[in-house]
Amino acid sequence: MTVLQWDRVGQRFFQTGIDRGVLYLHDGKAVVWNGLTAVEDGSLQESQSYFLDGVKYLEKLAPADFSGKLRAFTYPTEFDALVGITPVAPGLFYHDQPPKSFNLAYRTRLGNDVDGTDLGYKIHLFYNLVANTDPYMFEAIRDPLKPVEFGWNLTGTPPIAKGFRPTVHISIDSTQIDEDTLETIEGIIWGTPETDPWLPTIDEIRDLFQTLGSLIIIDNGDGTWQAIDTGNEYITMVSPTEFRIANADATYLDATTYTISTTHPDPE
Repeated sequence: MTVLQWDRVGQRFFQTGIDRGVLYLHDGKAVVWNGLTAVEDGSLQESQSYFLDGVKYLEKLAPADFSGKLRAFTYPTEFDALVGITPVAPGLFYHDQPPKSFNLAYRTRLGNDVDGTDLGYKIHLFYNLVANTDPYMFEAIRDPLKPVEFGWNLTGTPPIAKGFRPTVHISIDSTQIDEDTLETIEGIIWGTPETDPWLPTIDEIRDLFQTLGSLIIIDNGDGTWQAIDTGNEYITMVSPTEFRIANADATYLDATTYTISTTHPDPE
């Protein structure tokens, strides 16, 4: 038999803090977001009650759209155009222009009573967000100086997630993920000394969890492609601008053209 025990050492878990904000534009550019102070994540779920002969027999939460809040003391200059502040000429901006959608990532700390906030972290990824700016006020300068905190209401259009209800928000828990998979994902979304950061789709993130040790080829649909070596077994950098792919499934079309497909390492 098992007796429940409370407040065991190392079992007092909590979440706190926010860092590593990154703004992803739809042209593929990733921009560090310094100055994030808070992100509120929620939904507009509504409860539906069903009655029979005056007696409630079912309480059901109806599917709801994402709703959130973003606060920051400062933000990337690229964010202006996303919230409707459009540059017209050097130093000239028109406000109240149509907003544009974007993607967002940030990290929150995980802690417990033993490791403090060094226990781990969660990476939060948001897709197809649109931000609506809150009213803000510039007050008279005083001592001590009080920075203006900007705020935005967030909504989003959820992309398709195979086998699941479409969602705007996914998260990755560093305490529950294989270290190699985590390193691969962070190398993609934060960037590496050799590669620029970019945000995979939800399904591509899921594939990375299921294809540890594989070579993954992604066709960008614009004549370019990306190769992800999840186990460091296929791609070798020959120089800062050249690389070699070994042991891949390749079909040669002519002397200078061939196709490469996703592959797995040979079983030992």
